[in-house]
Amino acid sequence: MKTFRIGGVHPAENKLSAAEPIKVAELPKVAVFPMGQHIGAPALPIVQKGDKVKVGTQIAKPMENALSTSIFSSVSGTVLKVDTVVEASGYKKPAVYIAVEGDEWEESVDRSEKLVTLKDKPELTPESIIEKVKNAGIVGMGGACFPTHVKLMPPPQFKPEWVIINAVECEPYLTADHRLMLEKADEVLVGVKLLMKAAKVEKGFIGIEENKPDAIKLLTEKCAAQYPDIEVVPLKTKYPQGGEKQLIDAVVRRQVPAPPALPVSVGAIIQNVGTAFAVYEAVMKNKPLFERIVTVTGKQLKSPSNFLTRMGTPMSQLIEACGGLPEGEVKVIGGGPMMGKALVNTEVPICKGSSGVLIMSGKDARRGEAEPCIRCAKCVSACPMGLEPYLLATCSAKKMWDKVEAEEITSCIECGSCQFTCPSNRPLLDLVRMGKQTVMTNIRARQMAAKK
Repeated sequence: MKTFRIGGVHPAENKLSAAEPIKVAELPKVAVFPMGQHIGAPALPIVQKGDKVKVGTQIAKPMENALSTSIFSSVSGTVLKVDTVVEASGYKKPAVYIAVEGDEWEESVDRSEKLVTLKDKPELTPESIIEKVKNAGIVGMGGACFPTHVKLMPPPQFKPEWVIINAVECEPYLTADHRLMLEKADEVLVGVKLLMKAAKVEKGFIGIEENKPDAIKLLTEKCAAQYPDIEVVPLKTKYPQGGEKQLIDAVVRRQVPAPPALPVSVGAIIQNVGTAFAVYEAVMKNKPLFERIVTVTGKQLKSPSNFLTRMGTPMSQLIEACGGLPEGEVKVIGGGPMMGKALVNTEVPICKGSSGVLIMSGKDARRGEAEPCIRCAKCVSACPMGLEPYLLATCSAKKMWDKVEAEEITSCIECGSCQFTCPSNRPLLDLVRMGKQTVMTNIRARQMAAKK
């Protein structure tokens, strides 16, 4: 069975909600839509206080001449205000607040359960698919939130060979993608075909870790019967297999060079399985991206669950639906335990990249006290990018920016494997992340200076 060849760790899986069918979350009383739900420039609000909106109404447009995308209302009601909100990053960001009134949808959205395939829409071209994806505000649903239409239009010097679907869900606790594959397999596969047609490739792969045997079996059978050009690739369970470079190595045995090289440099376009489903809904159902599946989980949580959740719903509402916060010391994390970030409060709204809400309590919620490095090199063995995290962390702490840049700190994917494996509890990821951000800022400053 395949896997990537460099580094990796094996944290406890804790897939507590894997057997829980997707539930439809209740509508919030007030939905809050941050304008920065994607990598790049924030969207620009096109509504104002007092405006009436429906489910599927565009409320923000992309910033012109920038990496950006649209945002749509997930509720019907009245715009209360255009203000700011503290979102998952902990910073205040521009946001639109909408008071929920009923559940009236835009008539253009096809709400039927009928499966629509490419045979039903022979008029679709690669260009029209990309345009529909762009207009629907779709981004990478695995958490990176890169605008999908941009990925489907690589620079002309690159020729894609495959679309690889990331259905790995290697982050512990999270099960949203797993349930999506089991409950919406046909729609996902049509979405994969749409992505392949848009990218003009003849071959698609779906990478799934072996801890999801039911999803592997179901999709393998459906592909064999209907989609021989899509291959399901079972993978050994190892973190961080969901990283783009690691998935490409595991599936097609090609390694992406250091930045600025892209996955398409070696012929691969990577899309999350949730993105494939969103593309199906956008292209075949004319449905913008305004809801997603979210895992709400934790060992002390009464009922870990998977919810189909409208964007703008406060995380507190989902937590209450699972029995509420447990008593005692609690940490609430947006995402999973490896790459997720602790939240400043539970009123943070669900956004396009919100794959999960994790409740950690007791000793799991506390970091161990940092001790001196013992030179064990476990972090080096664990790093899936072949870096030396101990060195990058130490040099970052000492602000040796030229040194960490020379050591390719920008190749770090911030997976946290180094910090997970460190017996001294050193904050390796925190320091490396700080160094990486500083170096990338320095690189951009040099590029700007060179243009003048």
